Amino acid sequence: MSAPLLRKIIHVDMDAFYASVEQRDEPSLKGQPVVVGYAGKRGVVAAASYEARKFGVRSAMPMSTAMRNCPRLLVVPPRFDVYKSVSRQVQAIFADYTPLIEPLSLDEAYLDVSENLRAIPTASETAMEIRARILMETGLTASAGISYNKFLAKLASDYRKPNGQFVIAPGKGEAFVEGLTVGKFHGVGPVTAAKMNGLGIFTGADLKAQPLDFLQRHFGKAGAWYYAIARGEDDRRVMPDRPRKSSGSETTFEGDLTQLSEIEARVLEMADDVWRWCERARAYGRTVTVKVKYADFQQATRSRTLDGFVNSHEALRELSLALIRSVFPPAKGIRLVGVTVSNFETGEIAVQDQLHLEL
Repeated sequence: MSAPLLRKIIHVDMDAFYASVEQRDEPSLKGQPVVVGYAGKRGVVAAASYEARKFGVRSAMPMSTAMRNCPRLLVVPPRFDVYKSVSRQVQAIFADYTPLIEPLSLDEAYLDVSENLRAIPTASETAMEIRARILMETGLTASAGISYNKFLAKLASDYRKPNGQFVIAPGKGEAFVEGLTVGKFHGVGPVTAAKMNGLGIFTGADLKAQPLDFLQRHFGKAGAWYYAIARGEDDRRVMPDRPRKSSGSETTFEGDLTQLSEIEARVLEMADDVWRWCERARAYGRTVTVKVKYADFQQATRSRTLDGFVNSHEALRELSLALIRSVFPPAKGIRLVGVTVSNFETGEIAVQDQLHLEL
């Protein structure tokens, strides 16, 4: 029996995407520490230029902290319509090389170029040509990781940022993973990394040393995934037109909310925003989640999964209110609320499936 064909996977990641678009469009911002976001005391950094990152500024950081770290910081409000337009340009470039494109966000995607449309012999050459075209057609740089599976390609794309590319060749993945700290692994967040550290697992080599039953005992279903990636293994395919798993909306307030009526009103605004997307996409979910972030940055979420689809505006509003009321009265001020619908079913839904809530 012949060995299975190794895939050629590229992970393309635009460099500091939002901030780079702003620097491209406004010459005075070039070379300056720039963040995209809002400058109010409740503002959060959406993206940071590499000049800003030198001061420890990063995405999701409170704007007040970012400005303390870098007093010369330039704050630019986001222009999502422009970012989406540029993202469509980049996606069109990808489509010239392969139909197997799995977007992860506006600024990154997986490409399977095992049989690329231009008959370029290697994935490295393909990635180099794609990056050159992105620069020529958009004026922006992109980094790329090339390997034989998605996990390794994602790791590789971080290795030569910005404006570079890196290859993890067949037979080299396992050794590459062994030398990394577990916090570098895609899919291992800070909380999981801290838990692993508490178990004496600091590197890929430490993770590889653990038997499968140990990892499953401590990490549940994710244990099998950690067992595989410690060996550089990932059999996931690049999935074109990957179905969206959720739709959510959240907002951070200028001041902490304590009045119940005001909190409810803002939750309803978020529910209305989500419902507009559901109607456009004709995507209806079974699970509704309400997220709360308190003044001290502690978070709480409340979710409910139903037998029927939440396929009416009023149903989503009623369920969102029921979930937020489960944290009333709030023990402290609320700085953020969000509503998310997930567990989707798309297309037409029969009238008899209409959900009537009894809350």
